[in-house]
Amino acid sequence: MLRTRLWQVGVVAAVIVAAILFAVPNLFSRASLDSYPTWLPSSQVNLGLDLQGGSHLLLEVQVADILRERITTLVDDTRVALRRNGIKYTGLKAERDRVVFLLIDPGQIDAASEAVDDLDPEAEIDSDSGAAFQILLTEEAVEARRLAAVNQSIEIIRRRIDETGVREPTIQRQGEDRILVQLPGVDDPERIKRLLGKTAKLTFHLLDENVTAEDRRSGRVPLGSLRLPSDELDANGEEVFYVIRKRVMVSGDSLVDAATTRDQTGQWAVSFRFDSTGARKFGEVTTENVGRPFAIVLDERVISAPVIREPIVGGNGQITGNFTVEEANDLSLLLRAGALPAPMKILEERTVGPDLGADSIEAGKIACIIGLAAVILFMALYYGLFGLVADLALLLNLIIMLGVLSLLQATLTLPGIAGIVLTIGMAVDANVLIFERIREEARAGRAPFSAMEAGYRRAFTTIIDSNLTTLIAAIILFIIGTGPVKGFAVTLGIGIATSMFTAMLVSRMILVAWLRQRRPAMLPL
Repeated sequence: MLRTRLWQVGVVAAVIVAAILFAVPNLFSRASLDSYPTWLPSSQVNLGLDLQGGSHLLLEVQVADILRERITTLVDDTRVALRRNGIKYTGLKAERDRVVFLLIDPGQIDAASEAVDDLDPEAEIDSDSGAAFQILLTEEAVEARRLAAVNQSIEIIRRRIDETGVREPTIQRQGEDRILVQLPGVDDPERIKRLLGKTAKLTFHLLDENVTAEDRRSGRVPLGSLRLPSDELDANGEEVFYVIRKRVMVSGDSLVDAATTRDQTGQWAVSFRFDSTGARKFGEVTTENVGRPFAIVLDERVISAPVIREPIVGGNGQITGNFTVEEANDLSLLLRAGALPAPMKILEERTVGPDLGADSIEAGKIACIIGLAAVILFMALYYGLFGLVADLALLLNLIIMLGVLSLLQATLTLPGIAGIVLTIGMAVDANVLIFERIREEARAGRAPFSAMEAGYRRAFTTIIDSNLTTLIAAIILFIIGTGPVKGFAVTLGIGIATSMFTAMLVSRMILVAWLRQRRPAMLPL
């Protein structure tokens, strides 16, 4: 029986009203929506990189630097372990991905093996060649560090970009050690590159006060110290170098907050705050070294070297320098987001201008309008009144699609627009199948009510089969596809679902209501 239950009418009405409410915000600018009542939906469809312009970056995580740093640390640990156990050696050094050294007394092979065996559970020792030792990380350890570095880099990049206010960025792993970053709507790509290109590894060191000015200029530094450049210039306009102790007194890993502020002279500065562990270490170091210079090092560059005037026990500090407000903001942003585990190298960079995106949007609009007009005209001419009902269902289908995309805050790309255009053509497929089936039943001599009921019932299985196969393809594209391919899959999948809803419920409801009211002797098909 052709019956429309009250709950069906309620569901259809609720869906249409909700779709209109969620679709309407796309007609206004973001600034206009700020005055929107908070209880009304204000989400919009986000435009992708190819539609509103922006920046595309392909970054490579320099995992080799992490391994090199670990091997260097292992050299120091090995030296301490051998000396502590009275083992004489020579030629201790880092060689590519391993630590090598030679025992002076071959009789100490067992003692040396025992001394270095517990230095790193991820390392293995090779001393088969006699007194020559090699300590290297296992393949599993190297792969684990590579994976951890890339995952951590993705998370930190996401934090940094979120701090800049970029909407709907795309940040995803590509290959073993590469990260794809797409930033729609970015109007200052150079700043983003600076933010992503900095490791932001902050450390605090004591200065080596035994080094003369001549030694600093010439680069002659004692063992255990390191010569680093700074942002300062001397009287001759040349870069000032500092010699610091290699030992890290306090690490920036303990930072919990950083903010832009001003120092006592009114210059821009960055204030920071440690967690409880960092505050304790910072307090101990400043208490024990009052009167000594304390170097603040960011990415192997001394940004400030103030003298400790008094113990700092509150866990709060301040970084001063010749900062502009933008430099201070960027530095505080980097410190809040955390340090990258390894440097990043920009392999590929593309900037898409907003003019190109505007052209794409205009072309997409024209394609949608032409496709929609052609489908509406064809259905009206070929199916008459029934075609006009299908056209109304098609328009509602587009509104519901837009509402769903806004609700999900999906990112619309150029392939996504192609999916919408394709959906316009596919949206009337179900109606065509139903109308043709009704026409066949009417020609077979059935009464209007019986023909319509049989048409909807017998076309249902065919409609489900045809749409399900397309939906499966869309799901597969979404799972294995990336970027624009996913955008196409999303709009296609949503379009299939909404077209099924409008064809099987909305248009059916309208036609049944017309049929019951007019009770025609024959159907206008």
